[in-house]
Amino acid sequence: MLIATFLALQIVDLLTTLMGLRLGAGEACPLIRLLISAGLGQTFGVVAAKLFALLLGGACVGLHRPNVLRLINYWFAGLAAWNIAIIVRLVA
Repeated sequence: MLIATFLALQIVDLLTTLMGLRLGAGEACPLIRLLISAGLGQTFGVVAAKLFALLLGGACVGLHRPNVLRLINYWFAGLAAWNIAIIVRLVA
């Protein structure tokens, strides 16, 4: 269940981040901002960050660290909620 939740949250974060960026929101993550400003584009920057997140999630699974994966899930649930709040504010 933790892995399915992790994967679902990564998809939700990816989609809501891209939607927010397209609506004019700024990116808070310095790594993604750097990738975007380097001319690689919004989609590449966000997808690269998601690939890194998937590697971290895979490491948690491989190292049998379910509590760390659980904390990561809480973090990404909060990020997704934040993204949705920003999107609502931008379209309202």
